[in-house]
Amino acid sequence: MRKEITVAAQLRTSRGKNEARRLRAHGLTPAVLYGAGREAVAIAAEPSALLRILHSSTGHNTIFDVAIDGGETTPAMIVDWQLDPITDRLLHVDLKRIDMSKRLRVSVPVQTQGEAKGVKQQGGLLEIVTREIEIECLPDEIPEHFTVDVTELMIGQALRAGEVPLSGSMKLLSSPDSVIAHVVALRREAAAAVEAAVPEAAATEPEVIKKGKKEEEAGVAEEKGKKK
Repeated sequence: MRKEITVAAQLRTSRGKNEARRLRAHGLTPAVLYGAGREAVAIAAEPSALLRILHSSTGHNTIFDVAIDGGETTPAMIVDWQLDPITDRLLHVDLKRIDMSKRLRVSVPVQTQGEAKGVKQQGGLLEIVTREIEIECLPDEIPEHFTVDVTELMIGQALRAGEVPLSGSMKLLSSPDSVIAHVVALRREAAAAVEAAVPEAAATEPEVIKKGKKEEEAGVAEEKGKKK
């Protein structure tokens, strides 16, 4: 999804670990801009602007403008980034130029709405199996997320990727059979059903043993009769 956001950047004259440390010390994040059939360039940008994009509702699917001081201004997306595991400081970013006339492959979050009947009426549990699907579409048509209604799901039923409503130029790339959400019986209920079946099985077992014992006693009596 394209947003009216412009991230200012500057060209980097050199690369390497020392240069990256120097940039971070001056409050900048090293980055690389590539794609759209043009040469990759090393740049530096303000980390706060990039973090705001990553933490926005559209996240890394956000298309924004990168304006290089003394150079090009182009639509781009964040395709990869590295965070400090302790401070969460943005250490490096890979940016990809976007041709707004060409289709893209993107992963889009899937959100559920409604209370499943299998939960409300049958006491089941709604499990979310897949939280995003992969689609292909034009850049301007990338959705913020998909919303699917799970109200009609009963125990044993599932909602699959092929049922997610698509529009415009969108094409599903994930397997249509991928389960988004399903309703399952609670484990304690399943265990209770097993426990309920055990006494019944135990009650029929002595009957079989008793019957076999009678037949055995009858056979012994018959043998004694023959001997006499």
